[in-house]
Amino acid sequence: MKRQAIAIDGPSASGKSTIARLLADRLHMDYLDTGAMYRAITLFALESGVDPENEEEVNRLLDRVEITFNDGDILVNGKVCTREIRTDEVTRAVSPVSSYKKVREKMVDQQRKIAGDRPVILDGRDIGTVVLPDALLKIFLTASPEVRAQRRLKDDKSSSTMDYQALLVSIKKRDDFDSHRAISPLRPAEDAILIDSSDMTIDQVLEKIQGLWEEKQCTL
Repeated sequence: MKRQAIAIDGPSASGKSTIARLLADRLHMDYLDTGAMYRAITLFALESGVDPENEEEVNRLLDRVEITFNDGDILVNGKVCTREIRTDEVTRAVSPVSSYKKVREKMVDQQRKIAGDRPVILDGRDIGTVVLPDALLKIFLTASPEVRAQRRLKDDKSSSTMDYQALLVSIKKRDDFDSHRAISPLRPAEDAILIDSSDMTIDQVLEKIQGLWEEKQCTL
């Protein structure tokens, strides 16, 4: 039986979180930003003086970190860090941290528990393939690296200080790393619907996914 969930996967800066959040409001569903959870782990490692590229040291932190959500904010051990997880330092370090087996196991387990059995929208890089493979609707949202760099540059929620060229290089590097990592690589689920939003507005993407969701509901 399919889960009443929408799984939105895609590369960095593809607009997954923005679309998922707005879609959740439209459809009156809960929303979980899984990418923010990996950024939170990365932030905690950096603040603890741990090298993000040292897998063993990062793994030892896992029992000391609790990630929660409250009214749109993400908290690490009770401290709000919604903007701190979007800094350039965290962005540069999150790829290796999110590739570690124990980190992913802990996060996937927590994501499934948070999702529960209620209607929910999750976005990330392995939602349709690993976290919620039984989701009723799976979307792979993408856009060209150039468009994604421009969007990140205009993102008010981002704490990045990089210019366009630096963002473009960073995004391409992240794409390559995420697509080739050994654990839960970035790829569309076999039954995911690909949406390239390069030439689409936010409202057009929302209308497209809402229409697909309504079609799925009619088949139940």
